[in-house]
Amino acid sequence: MVLSLTDPPGRAQYINYLEPAGNPGIFGPDSVSWRVLSNPVTVFIGGVTAVLFELAEPRVRSGVWDHTDFRHDPVARIRRTGLAAMIFTYGSSCDVEAMTSRVRRMHDRVNGTTPDGQPYQANDPELLTWVYATAAYGFMNAYLRYVNPRLNRAEHDRYYGESVHACRYYGANCSPASVAEVERYIEEMRPNLRNHEILEEFLNLVSNVPILSAAALPAQRLLVQAAIDVLPSWARELLRLEKAQPLRVAMRPLVRAMVGPGQPGDSRWSTPASVSANGIVRLPPLQLTSAAS
Repeated sequence: MVLSLTDPPGRAQYINYLEPAGNPGIFGPDSVSWRVLSNPVTVFIGGVTAVLFELAEPRVRSGVWDHTDFRHDPVARIRRTGLAAMIFTYGSSCDVEAMTSRVRRMHDRVNGTTPDGQPYQANDPELLTWVYATAAYGFMNAYLRYVNPRLNRAEHDRYYGESVHACRYYGANCSPASVAEVERYIEEMRPNLRNHEILEEFLNLVSNVPILSAAALPAQRLLVQAAIDVLPSWARELLRLEKAQPLRVAMRPLVRAMVGPGQPGDSRWSTPASVSANGIVRLPPLQLTSAAS
């Protein structure tokens, strides 16, 4: 059920991860990005973290809430977003270019004014940088907390460095390129962020609409709380989410047990049918040997 969030039914009409043979994509199998996004549970957790950050920015909030179908069909929206993240990470470079071109064309039509009078345009490089940087932050910090807390600083920096080249596909040309730059950038954006009732509506949707199944709702709610736990303490306070933090901290071992074994490069989700495994199959043995070294 969790795999369906990043590899949904009908995916074949958009991409075949096995083709074209020999194309490593924009990251490649030796990248930290392939490792960080290989676990769909932490992708879900980190994705919710990122959306909380994104919706705290008034222009992004209006663009997302006024121009998407999230509130009406959150399951379909989450699956499309998960699929886009997988194509971007594990797809061939031609698939990434085709997908991001479609996204940019759709974004060309998204513009408006926030309730407090701020104009916005979805392809604004400033807003795209915020969306891309918070997504990278969410995925990495969910991975660090729940899969591999021993990832070293050089690999952590390398992950954000990989994002600098990648984010240009979407039109964001100034993404922060290291842990220090990401932390400084988020701190600089802090005065622009605001709490809003839409954040409460978003949390209500992702906590109570059965994205996986009705039977899995308790686990889904736990993962949403895990996403809140990934936010910095000042962000939880700003968004009025700090109250239940001691319980979230106590539940971290349970979340880690759900996510997987937690060893570097080791995950119960890395099956032969997984997206990342199919991306690897696309590459010849020489490339894989070079990547491993």
